[in-house]
Amino acid sequence: MSAMAFKAFTKTQIYEKHEAPKEKDKFGIQCLECFDRNLYIGTKNATVQHLILPSSTIGDLSPGKTREGRARKLGSSNAVVQLRAVPLFNHLLVLWDRSVTALNMFSLEPVPALKKIQQVSLFEVCDSLLTAQAGCVEMVTSSSRRRLIHIYVVGVDKWEVVKEVPLHQDPVALAVDGTSLCVATCDRYLLCDVETGSKEELFPHNHNRQRVIVTSAGRGEFLLNGPESLGMFVMKTGICQRPPLQWPQEVLAARVCFPYILTLQPQVLSVYSMLDQQCKQTVSLHGAKGLLSTSDGVLAFTERDIFSLRLVPVEEQIQALVGQERVEEALLLLDGVQSRCPLDSYKELQKAVTCLAGFVHFYQEGFSEARELFITGELDPRELILLYPDMRSCLGNDFESQFDQGKKKGRALQVLWCEDTNIFHHYLSFLGDFLRAVRGTEQDSACSAEVDCALLRLYVGLGDTEKLQQLVISPNECRLDHCVPALEQNNRFFVLGSLYQSHGRSIDAIKTWVNIADGSHRDDSCSDVYGHIVWTLSQLEDKDIVRNFAEWTLQKNQEIGVQIFTKRQPDDRLETQEVFILLEKYPLALVLYLEFLIHDLSSEEERHHSRLALAYVTQTLQEEEEADLRSTRGKLQHLLWESKFYDVSNVYERVKSTTLHIETAILLGRSGEHSQALQVLVHRKRDPQAAEAYCCRAAQGHNAHFRQALLLTLLQIYLSSEDPTSTAVDLLNNNSQAFAAEKVVQLLPDSWSVQLVSRFLVGSVRATLHQSRIVKLQKALARAELMRHKVTWMQASKTIFRLDKEQKCKVCQRVLAEPQFACNLHGELMHVGCTGFF
Repeated sequence: MSAMAFKAFTKTQIYEKHEAPKEKDKFGIQCLECFDRNLYIGTKNATVQHLILPSSTIGDLSPGKTREGRARKLGSSNAVVQLRAVPLFNHLLVLWDRSVTALNMFSLEPVPALKKIQQVSLFEVCDSLLTAQAGCVEMVTSSSRRRLIHIYVVGVDKWEVVKEVPLHQDPVALAVDGTSLCVATCDRYLLCDVETGSKEELFPHNHNRQRVIVTSAGRGEFLLNGPESLGMFVMKTGICQRPPLQWPQEVLAARVCFPYILTLQPQVLSVYSMLDQQCKQTVSLHGAKGLLSTSDGVLAFTERDIFSLRLVPVEEQIQALVGQERVEEALLLLDGVQSRCPLDSYKELQKAVTCLAGFVHFYQEGFSEARELFITGELDPRELILLYPDMRSCLGNDFESQFDQGKKKGRALQVLWCEDTNIFHHYLSFLGDFLRAVRGTEQDSACSAEVDCALLRLYVGLGDTEKLQQLVISPNECRLDHCVPALEQNNRFFVLGSLYQSHGRSIDAIKTWVNIADGSHRDDSCSDVYGHIVWTLSQLEDKDIVRNFAEWTLQKNQEIGVQIFTKRQPDDRLETQEVFILLEKYPLALVLYLEFLIHDLSSEEERHHSRLALAYVTQTLQEEEEADLRSTRGKLQHLLWESKFYDVSNVYERVKSTTLHIETAILLGRSGEHSQALQVLVHRKRDPQAAEAYCCRAAQGHNAHFRQALLLTLLQIYLSSEDPTSTAVDLLNNNSQAFAAEKVVQLLPDSWSVQLVSRFLVGSVRATLHQSRIVKLQKALARAELMRHKVTWMQASKTIFRLDKEQKCKVCQRVLAEPQFACNLHGELMHVGCTGFF
């Protein structure tokens, strides 16, 4: 056998005829026939020898295991040309001395009822299903005297000619497949239909009798030795569906054992693939003479030896091709045998081969191709994880690889891990891509925990914080006993907390993050651990955990910490009174919480508004001493003006003795004490602008007379003061339109000159004059509008309408029979009662 590593067939010698001196040159194998364990030899000295092969379950086909059965001497000379078994009747048909004789398959005794068929040069038996069901088989013979093909029906005790097919030339070889007969003559090949007798010429040839080859390839197809040393496949329809095979010129015989073609030469047997027409194997056979197809391969024979060439199981062939990294050939072979494999078996084999092909690309760093093949082949992700030295701990002890390929080559990755970290980094990236692709699919359903653990270790090793965090915050199957130590050893405490949280251990998660925020653990992967803790607490349904960590959160930062109460879902908030108790020691947080209740939740409870107002007062007074605190006075004034729900007297009692004069004035105003409020602003606050602004703000929502009354009150306060001139004059000049001049003049001191209040008087007169003119203009416009309507009415009333006897209403289409009627602007007449529908 050649040195080619790939083997499609295994060669075994099953019979050897030892040479005896007296038998020299007499014994020689001429032909073979085989059925099950029964092998028949036809010799050149007119003998039929029965051999019994060992049981196929034993598997040992050595010559010593093959037993010789009976032998039948047919005559003194002439070789046995052909042997064909007919198991249906236990007949063995023998062509010897131009005659076909029927022998019993086991005793080799002639069948008495079947007389010899004389003058036969060739014959073939057709084992069709239809004839077998009818209790007979068909036999085709060619006459040695006439150019005829005879079709026989063979039964258990008779055979008879049922049809004759004439030919123009003597046949030299023939093969049968169903009702189709392929015949070779001395210079051409023909196709014949044994039912209709029709003939079709295929193509010519120039071979001598020994080189003419006609053999059945199965499924209505024949293999012929065509011109130019081409093996031609011809369908029974006369067309070729496969490309021709280029084979050597000295081919003695050829047989098809799907998906291979075996060609015999004097010294060698070659195995070609029917799928890509390439030679896959050569087997040395010195002195070979012929081939015989069997159920699991072929038998090849020389003068004295018989060899079995058994087809290697397809699975082993494919594994051998993949092992030699001949991936494309392996996949081609798999596709080629698909139609001849059981569906389930094919699918499993296809997956295995596809995965093996993926491993080849994988070790060649063809990661894109490997990824697609692994996914298509539904590779168990654990097979790939097993190859990585640092990932094997993710797998359970009970996992065993199904691929020797992976076990052997896994050592190569271990070497890369130690020697070439750059290339190994590419392999790690590929592992991540593949595991992400299969995660959550059916492919990882049986090993989701192993996949997630491997991804976690991979991201930790690669330092990919983003993907690591995404993995642990999403639903995952990471085993804590495996992943927690890995995260702790690599100082990934923030991710550890997220992992705890995704597994429902929220309190462990918060504790871990608190240790980072307090400096007990070092982890720079998150820049705002405290903010993350606050957000997590605000989303937790377990309120006990929120209560446990509320004080720590508020101690760190009241402004942010209060969000654990304010950012919760509406249906999951803590009781307000409980929050007040928790915030009792944290005034800033309390203020923010009260603002949340009032502004965000629109609380109308008096206690909330009053408490916020008092908190604002306290904070405002504190700001006067600590300038670094933010100002809340504006918020206090806005609350006092806008809110209707706080207790005015309670707040007033708190501010009246303080320096918050504006706030005191607002509270007096809310009680209706506007005069006192203005007194506070003028005499205690000493701020005319504030007093004037108070009048404007307090007058909002009231008519002009109310504002005028407030300003007059303020004017009176100014006039009663020690030095009223400048403030009073400024008030008059700034609000000349708001004052009634006649009332102001009555209040002014007699000592004031007209020149002093001239600006006010001019502004007031102008405002009064302007208002008077506006009123007159409005009246004029109203009169003009009234006049327009009168003109329209007069024009309409002077129009003459013609009312005919049969005039109908535009709306109801009934006759206008009454003297009263109406008319629209288009001159259309209608009943007075119908005008409402128009």
